[in-house]
Amino acid sequence: MALSIKSVFTAYTEEGEGEHEFAVGYALSLAQRAGAHLTIQAAAMRYAVPATLIGDFGTAFISAENRRIGKLADRFAALARTSADLAGVATSIETPQLVYAELSERLVAQARIHDLSVLDQEKNAAERDRGLIEAALFESGRPVIIVPPGIETFTAKRILIAWDGSAAAAAAVGEARPFLPGSEVEILSVTGEKDLSRVVAGAELAPHLSRHGASVTVSNVSLSAGADVAETIRKAAKAFRADLIVCGAYQHSRLREWLLGGVTQSLLKSTPAPILMSH
Repeated sequence: MALSIKSVFTAYTEEGEGEHEFAVGYALSLAQRAGAHLTIQAAAMRYAVPATLIGDFGTAFISAENRRIGKLADRFAALARTSADLAGVATSIETPQLVYAELSERLVAQARIHDLSVLDQEKNAAERDRGLIEAALFESGRPVIIVPPGIETFTAKRILIAWDGSAAAAAAVGEARPFLPGSEVEILSVTGEKDLSRVVAGAELAPHLSRHGASVTVSNVSLSAGADVAETIRKAAKAFRADLIVCGAYQHSRLREWLLGGVTQSLLKSTPAPILMSH
């Protein structure tokens, strides 16, 4: 069955360090399956340092480095275009050379005008690529699929939905509707961290998803001693052999994340399958 997705956005940021990427291949596979248009942002991270701080030699070095990274981004864009042509996917490719702040703004602007974005996982919360993921997730108003290393082919035959009855979880479920027809879905509710007695239970959500053509089961799991919600979701996804995890995204202060941790940040750091998040 064709997916009701018409435009997919993915971004790769070249920093000249030989990074591996999988999101572009995954996005291409998704666009091919859906018959959607794919926009690829193959950006070069431009360095900008005032000449007064580094002198003539430093300025020349920075300029040479920016040119080198720009050429790498152009080469990546050419390879991506060839892959898209071979796959029969209509594609737009842009190769901006921008400093980080401008790059983040451009990525968010593009994400806002597409059905969804596909980005590579970044395990280190301090890295700039994690900042780009968070910008797309919390500022674009559109869903984001984060792709872990090694996965380049889209499939959504088995979907795990992390459900706590919140607005964020409901938004993520809504964005996952194109993937529901013909899929096997497990609704997972994790109890023990917060009171779920007054929220809509997974069993009440199940008939709604069934009406969209999914085969649905419901699972309620209590936190075990020393475990957290994110690890419980990961274990459940592995046990269910999930192709896709659907989860609401929650934004807290960096200090709170550092002191208490957080489900969103933990899943961004480690996920056994691509994860669709919405905020």
